[in-house]
Amino acid sequence: MSYQVPKGTQDILPSEIGKWHRLEELIRQFCYVYNYKEIRTPIFEHTNVFKRGNDSSDMVNKEMYTFQLENSATSLTLRPEGTAGVARAFVEHKLYGNADLPMKMYYVGPQFRHERPQKGRMRIFNQFGVEVIGAKSAMLDVEAIALGWSFVSALGLQDMKVLINTLGDDASRAAYRKALKEHFKADIDTMCADCKRRYEQNPLRILDCKVDKDKDIMKNVPRMADYLNEESKAYFDEVLAGLDALGIPYEVDDRLVRGLDYYTHTVFEVVSVNKEMGAQSTVFAGGRYDGLVEYFGGPTSMSGIGWAMGLERLILACEAEGIELADEESLDAYVVCLSSSVRKQVLQLVTQLRAAGYSTDTDYLDRSFKAQFKTVARTRAKAAIVVGEDDIEKGSVTIKRVADQKKLEVKLEDIVEGMDTLFQEEACSCHEEGSKHE
Repeated sequence: MSYQVPKGTQDILPSEIGKWHRLEELIRQFCYVYNYKEIRTPIFEHTNVFKRGNDSSDMVNKEMYTFQLENSATSLTLRPEGTAGVARAFVEHKLYGNADLPMKMYYVGPQFRHERPQKGRMRIFNQFGVEVIGAKSAMLDVEAIALGWSFVSALGLQDMKVLINTLGDDASRAAYRKALKEHFKADIDTMCADCKRRYEQNPLRILDCKVDKDKDIMKNVPRMADYLNEESKAYFDEVLAGLDALGIPYEVDDRLVRGLDYYTHTVFEVVSVNKEMGAQSTVFAGGRYDGLVEYFGGPTSMSGIGWAMGLERLILACEAEGIELADEESLDAYVVCLSSSVRKQVLQLVTQLRAAGYSTDTDYLDRSFKAQFKTVARTRAKAAIVVGEDDIEKGSVTIKRVADQKKLEVKLEDIVEGMDTLFQEEACSCHEEGSKHE
């Protein structure tokens, strides 16, 4: 019997949660200024939300957690990605009737894939994703990329680059698929099982093969750019011009196809070039999808653009560049209890301070004065309040500001006002000190 977390999962401990809170706070700030609204979809969906027709992606064919309800034909799947659920919700709730399309949405939450765990690749992982549904515009593609690029730049990440490509429209992809099938026809029997499956389902996905990537047949593959019609070329040129206008650096990668079959036109990855990231260097990636809304029964003209960012991998990228996501947390006040006989009064003081918004804690183990003051240091408490029987009898306590050891005696009922006074003095002192150095 095992009492450890399952393979490919992790515990996020209290000592680590600060960086997650920081990321989530920034996510909401950025989405607010870009006018993206949060959407929350179920953690599991009907399997056909993700498994659509003759899908060639590894996610659908090998990585989904799917289960059958007992005594039922209903098949459900833990969500392996966010876009499909958002598109399903967009159609189910008729959001396409909104007068102010496109709908700009974001999500933050866990995804589930049964794949080989490694650094930066978990079986339960968390994603921040955005979806813009209801309009087809090269400038929306640019805006979506700009949101993600601005977000990682605000974190201080520098070892990053944008890889971008176009898959063109339906006609362009059909022409390119035909060319790829002809190119690989004579050698497909020598290639891996996944490539053989992709050859029949979607030959574009062969370009993403990690097994056969060094074979000679992969070195002179036809280029997508040679099979784009004029409309698709013009659309992609407009996307690149928009990125140029915003000063976002990019590289056009002819081999970039992304892992999901619903993508059309623009596809992109933002990757870390820091050597510490290893093989799992993609921080966020996505693309445009023209047929997904129609698949769920929505209007045929409803195009979308979106991307997803793995938060675990984002944290790794920050660590690789030496970026601290969160300051070490500290308490506002720690109440040192000198006697079990004053425990109730201490609890009252702690509750008063918490109600006033001060993060406060105290001892519950009847530890010594020395042991409790070690906790004051470990919790980096800004103030220490010592309470004993004598203090309760006289009806007052002393608050000590830890930074400069300044003390202030206050009545028990004025404990909050006393903390306010000390903190205001500290703020004023810091301001005056800063002025001296200007």
